[in-house]
Amino acid sequence: MGAARKEFMPTDIIMPQMGESIVEGTITKWLKKKGDKVQRDEPLFEISTDKVDAEIPSPAAGILHEIKVAEGATVQVNTVVGTIAADGEAAPSAPAATPKKEVPKPQAVAPQPEPAAPSHSEEDEHARSSPLVRKIARENNIDLSQVEGSGLGGRITKQDITAFLEKGTAAPAAVAAVPSKPAASAPAARPAPAAIPGDTVPLTNMRRIIAQRMIESRRTSAHVHCMFQVDITRIVNLRNKAKSGLEQRTGSRLTFMPFFVRGTIIALQQFPIVNASLEADAIRYHRHVNIGVAVALDWGLIVPVLKNADELNFLGLQRGITDLGERSRGKKLKPEDVEGSTFTITNPGQFGAVFGLPIINQPNSAILGIGGIMKVPLVVTDKDGTDSIAIRSVLHLTLGYDHRLIDGAVADQFMALLKKTLENWSEDIG
Repeated sequence: MGAARKEFMPTDIIMPQMGESIVEGTITKWLKKKGDKVQRDEPLFEISTDKVDAEIPSPAAGILHEIKVAEGATVQVNTVVGTIAADGEAAPSAPAATPKKEVPKPQAVAPQPEPAAPSHSEEDEHARSSPLVRKIARENNIDLSQVEGSGLGGRITKQDITAFLEKGTAAPAAVAAVPSKPAASAPAARPAPAAIPGDTVPLTNMRRIIAQRMIESRRTSAHVHCMFQVDITRIVNLRNKAKSGLEQRTGSRLTFMPFFVRGTIIALQQFPIVNASLEADAIRYHRHVNIGVAVALDWGLIVPVLKNADELNFLGLQRGITDLGERSRGKKLKPEDVEGSTFTITNPGQFGAVFGLPIINQPNSAILGIGGIMKVPLVVTDKDGTDSIAIRSVLHLTLGYDHRLIDGAVADQFMALLKKTLENWSEDIG
């Protein structure tokens, strides 16, 4: 009779503080329903703050016992928004409206223990991998102990597990085509802003902030734009030659963006006023180059920041850009990831735009827009001064700058140096 009566002790799910200045968050979507089984670190709900949108992982494995805060509600940080019961500790779903009497009778749940075999390596998996990596592993039935990690201390990166999948080591060939999609597939399921023509839907938190900041930037800065045509045939040929070897050697996919970022850094170091900010009646010259790289999302736009980009080599730039892009789409950014930019790059060309006239990302003084790469007939001059027509890979770069701080001559000189650097690329790409 005095036999152990296990007391029901659920794990609280709290609204996290996503940065020192964040005091509240809005729950935009619960990814699990009451009664659903969840794994530790599995995405549980989505939140929106005035800095970032993020997926919040489950603090424990078990059953989602209670949802205390509904979708759309805004609450203070550290508020308990739900609870998780250990598997077998509480009735799993809707019948558990009054769980007190149900606790002694877990016979329906008892035959379903959590898999015992992986438990010995569960701590190792959590230490050596991120929630995204574990999610990809679960979806593709991968044993993470078989994956060699290339990160610090043997940590398994997304590139490691996608490379593992592409080799077809543990799954049928059809699965190998999937690995790069898990992070992108989640956003695709989000409801569109207006699913049915004629409907009126409220602005999302992200859309509202974008609208507010674009209007503020237009009111703040005296926007002027200049555009340069750039022949990047040398870079296109170099990338085509080097990309497969670099990917095999480093696990990083080679894109064009690190070329543009590196060229921009060189120009910013020569023209530090373009990397500066106007503060009241003073000019703040920034010590480092922090490049904001705009990432288009299915539900909006965000500008994560590559900090101290001037201290990174080419491969470091590529890895940093890839990491920021993946975490943006996977809602894994932290507030500090979107703060502190000194210059911004946006890439409308990836969707086919010839060029764009971007709005400055405050408090920056300039923004670079990258147009689409096109093959065009171009007059080229050889070393002997002879002109000929050749098919070249060309794009248009647009600099939007604040004329209160940057004169047209300086902007044009900055762009001329960037053009020269890209057209005559000579740096080692690792």
